[in-house]
Amino acid sequence: MGKQFETCEGGCTCGTLRYRVRIEPLIVHACHCRWCQRQTGGPHVLNALYEAENVELTQGEVETITVPSPSGKGQIIARCPECKIAIWSNYDFGGMRERVRFLRVGTLDNPDLMPPDVHIYTSTKMPWYVIPDGHYAVDEFYDPKTTWSKESQERYMAWKEATD
Repeated sequence: MGKQFETCEGGCTCGTLRYRVRIEPLIVHACHCRWCQRQTGGPHVLNALYEAENVELTQGEVETITVPSPSGKGQIIARCPECKIAIWSNYDFGGMRERVRFLRVGTLDNPDLMPPDVHIYTSTKMPWYVIPDGHYAVDEFYDPKTTWSKESQERYMAWKEATD
């Protein structure tokens, strides 16, 4: 399942939390919505989408907080209990909240390994932020059937069926 992928590790700033992923993400989003801008203090958040079982916490325990979200269903943010760095979020994502992780790419030891596959909600991107030439970008969200790779779509469908 998945092509050859180098194991990636990451963690928080203080070293209390460490995690490992052994498979490529389903997709990597650069989200430019105002909610993500407010929560990160930057022009966008960079999230790698993973099945929860593919994000292995190798050290420490996360603390979670629930914050409002545009869907009204809330977003759960998993943070380091010491330095408070956000490691991943769980969104409702079609009722699959606990089974999917939106891993913060910046917490990887080598975040260069996961550039964005798509820039989303660019209708609210900061006007001075320039999306690099050749990057796929959409005004709002996208259709996974036309944006995700065939491999990611197959992996997602098999995982969804196995967990439903």
